[in-house]
Amino acid sequence: MFTGLEDSARHDQTLVIEDGVFRYVGPTAQAPEKQPGDTQLDAGSHFVMPGLADAHTHLVFGNARSEEDIDFWTTPEFRALRGLFFAQRVLAAGYTSVVVPGDAGNCSISVRDAINAGLFTGPRIAASSNVIANRHSLNDWFPEHVGTPEYVTGRLCTTRESQLAEVRRQAKAGVDCIKIAMDGTHFREDGTHIAAFTQDEISAMVDEAHRLGKKVVTHAYGKEAVMYAARAGVDVINHAFFADEACAEAMLKSGSRVSPTLTFLRNNVEFSAEHEPSVGSGYKAAQLRVIEVAKKNLRKLREAGVPFVAGSDSGFAVTPYGEWHAREIEILVDWIGFTPAHALRIATSGTAALLPRGHLLGAIEAGRKADFLFVAGDPLADVSVLQRKEAIAAVHLDGRAVRIEERSYDPWKVTHLGSLKWTEVYTRERVREMR
Repeated sequence: MFTGLEDSARHDQTLVIEDGVFRYVGPTAQAPEKQPGDTQLDAGSHFVMPGLADAHTHLVFGNARSEEDIDFWTTPEFRALRGLFFAQRVLAAGYTSVVVPGDAGNCSISVRDAINAGLFTGPRIAASSNVIANRHSLNDWFPEHVGTPEYVTGRLCTTRESQLAEVRRQAKAGVDCIKIAMDGTHFREDGTHIAAFTQDEISAMVDEAHRLGKKVVTHAYGKEAVMYAARAGVDVINHAFFADEACAEAMLKSGSRVSPTLTFLRNNVEFSAEHEPSVGSGYKAAQLRVIEVAKKNLRKLREAGVPFVAGSDSGFAVTPYGEWHAREIEILVDWIGFTPAHALRIATSGTAALLPRGHLLGAIEAGRKADFLFVAGDPLADVSVLQRKEAIAAVHLDGRAVRIEERSYDPWKVTHLGSLKWTEVYTRERVREMR
């Protein structure tokens, strides 16, 4: 048994669960006697560990192939229903807790509330609303003449007043966290990213969000955006690929955590065939270059003692729900240098701490919620075992085994709703090449 708080496994352990909470965790020889009416469950040869947590899952994106797929083709109502369906896929993969960093309207809030009310079975969710964006930042991804309509995931806030008003709107809507897009498409002549918000702007938004009891996450590749976010006291900085030593010092001072979310980049580089638009546009090649820089800089952040959390960026066509969440754990080990035990602690108690009442989640410990897995294999010896569907032998929420029916669905009615008909331009030369 792995508690999620230690670096080694325990043996000959007994768990006592009452009202969905661990009441005793310890040696079998010292465990309370089984009482009449108690149910006994034998883990057999399975490895027992806490439920996993993903700090970066976009529940309402629907395995999108493009920004248009995310924003244009479906109603908020359909996104919420679709998000509930896919949330169950995430749970079946062993992820009992997820953070949704950026959303459309109140979709993930609705999914969270339906699960919390007992209407449906699903993971514990830290919900969000629209990503607060500025001109040229992430989520302001459509041309200037289109802008960011009300129904898309971005919420364009170009003044200090509108930024604070949006923080307050989201807090009233019931979010658990607020996402701010801290950099985007503008670069200086030396190739460095330009932050989308000033230090004063991000600090004011974070202060107000924290005053209202909400966590803040940011998208930040560039060192300027990372620095501004860390100085502001952002709770989670997604990516931080170009962070330097000064950024590390600022994060250590503020307590900001880093969520590398390299699974998205790795999958795109490895899976994109030659006919994919990401190849012809140079997107794949650019991400390959970013990966090489990120490996070095993130290792330096680890060596400096910056705390990490684990997120996969699930919800895109290259990171479908329930498929690749645990690959981020493998990346933490292979690319960033964490031990398997440390990476598993990050992906359990470390990441679960981001959720509401997160101190009661993510670990097998008396007083915490009884969310745990039976795994056919030893993740401490090989973390990749968690990526095999058949290895997740059982998922327990509140001490009860949950069973999710694995239903197929038609992606052309769920996400692939765009009007794109071709991925190439068929000149005579191209046709000759194909034939």
